[in-house]
Amino acid sequence: MTATVVSPSSGNRIAQYWALTKPRVTQLAVFCAVIGMFLSTRGMVPWRPLIGGTVGIWLLAGAAFAVNCLVEQKVDALMRRTAWRPSARGEITSIQIIAFSSILGALGMWTLDTFTNPLTMWLTFATFVGYAIVYTIILKPATPQNIVIGGASGAMPPALGWAAVTGALPADAWILVLIIFAWTPPHFWSLALYRRADYEKSGLPMLPVTHGERFTGLHIFLYTIVLFGVTLLPYATRMSGLVYLASAVVLGLIYLGYAWKLWRRYSDALARRAFRFSIIYLSLLFAALLVDHYVPLGIGL
Repeated sequence: MTATVVSPSSGNRIAQYWALTKPRVTQLAVFCAVIGMFLSTRGMVPWRPLIGGTVGIWLLAGAAFAVNCLVEQKVDALMRRTAWRPSARGEITSIQIIAFSSILGALGMWTLDTFTNPLTMWLTFATFVGYAIVYTIILKPATPQNIVIGGASGAMPPALGWAAVTGALPADAWILVLIIFAWTPPHFWSLALYRRADYEKSGLPMLPVTHGERFTGLHIFLYTIVLFGVTLLPYATRMSGLVYLASAVVLGLIYLGYAWKLWRRYSDALARRAFRFSIIYLSLLFAALLVDHYVPLGIGL
């Protein structure tokens, strides 16, 4: 496929650079980081780590996604889902992407060091390296288990938010990481199932391509069972109360229903709905943690 070169206006250029940061994914990551901030304290989060941590984490996440777009520009050009990206279309050069990512990363590091603490800065930088280098360059083209192994970097935002406020990472922060870590494979494999034709073109060894839809469906179901158990840990450790527990059970049962159907009665339409629900699921689950943390009904249960 030949890249189409477009000479955009300055307004379009801003939109193109914005697209490199994968704003929807970045927003979900930052949302989870902010939840981590609020769960780290019983009172209100001080404004410096709240604003500085949010901005710094967003900047470094955006820098990591820009590097991802750079590394995968040829692969993206082959896939219908990603062919529109300015990096895949040749609208932004590699040098420009490197410069953009470097500026975002440097600003993010400075912001976190200035407004939070060195632990948060270095943890966020390590997450950047884990996603942009270890996952994108090494794992993704090498193994169909790439999303399982590489999911550790994508699961870090709540811990980053927690560290930004407290400068420490207790067990509760790692429980939040574990929830996202267990959520990532069924979430991503649902997408890979209904986009498997794209991944076949790309040459990437995604599980639906290497092992088929039924095998992938089984693994989605098994990981969703694990996820259901992991989401009960906040209540088991007294991190949360009954408000969260009820939410986790209801949301988990709905997700298990999707996973069971994907395994037993697969369709692309169902995989698409399961993928969309997985995003809603994680957002509502973390919102329930936050509500439980601050609403009197959920405190001390």
